[in-house]
Amino acid sequence: MSASPPILPPILHGGRLDLARALFPEAPEPWIDLSTGVSPYPYPFPPLAPEVFTRLPDVAALAALERVAAATYRAGPTAQAVAGAGTQAFIQCLPRLQCLPRSRVAVLGLTYEEHAAAWRAAGAEVARVETLEEIAAAEIGVVVNPNNPDGRLEPVALLAETARAMAAKGGLLIVDEAFADFLPAEASLAPRAGEEGLLLLRSFGKAYGLPGVRLGFALCGAALAEPLRAALGPWSVSGPALAIGAAALADAPWLAARGVALAQDAARLDGLLAASGFEIIGGTSLFRLVRHAAADRWFAHLARRGILTRRFGERPDRLRFGLPAEPVAWERLERALESGRNGL
Repeated sequence: MSASPPILPPILHGGRLDLARALFPEAPEPWIDLSTGVSPYPYPFPPLAPEVFTRLPDVAALAALERVAAATYRAGPTAQAVAGAGTQAFIQCLPRLQCLPRSRVAVLGLTYEEHAAAWRAAGAEVARVETLEEIAAAEIGVVVNPNNPDGRLEPVALLAETARAMAAKGGLLIVDEAFADFLPAEASLAPRAGEEGLLLLRSFGKAYGLPGVRLGFALCGAALAEPLRAALGPWSVSGPALAIGAAALADAPWLAARGVALAQDAARLDGLLAASGFEIIGGTSLFRLVRHAAADRWFAHLARRGILTRRFGERPDRLRFGLPAEPVAWERLERALESGRNGL
């Protein structure tokens, strides 16, 4: 009996090595996963005390983590940091808050699909728009900044103006800064996070290379922080995540050093991709978005060699490449690209 074909999820994310193995069973192991925008440099957290596993997460530890996060992200003086199990937890939770309007939601551009999906599931009318003026006309606006997958960056002043316009009519601007950690501090809206009509999302796992920890934050004023905490419920962050997050977020020198290394790696990746005929059309220091007329064939060529990239059903000429983690992964990528140049 032949094996059943893999079941495709409604939204295809990066990181699905299980699906890649099913689609390309002949690919060599271990796979090199370049399909996510996660840093290849995981934070070297210290050994964890047994009680972070054997006891329920501590309320005081959660409060301490949220204070560290607010300071690290340079949140405004009236802002609170609300911790949750990754930014995805907030994306799912926000549409269910009774204090928010949900009839008209505008999402800026082609971006992370879970935002629109969560609001549609809550019964909202969701539109993809192209300008901040269209965002301001809605009741809820969503902007991913820098954007995923193209790295587009909206000016902070214009985003702040949009948030003020939405606040004046009781609306909310949600700015997802999941990939903002390695940008200059002035590119973030965090100092304005306590202002009415604005909520920021920050991801932990991407910059610190630990997506499995499942940790993220919402930065907002008290009027939104309290209903968010109530909706998330008790023990919303695991004990290990509390300990790891507090240590990593307080380690500013480590993050700064990783930012330098990532910029160098991204430049190296640009050179490899350009030499293989890819047009680099966007990205951040954690990923590159490229265009190629034969992107589908490149995807399959790399996958058959155990290298997973991110493709886009709506844009079949595009691929997203993350950064390899170690020298052997760089070498395999270089060989695969060279063989593709000669054989595709």
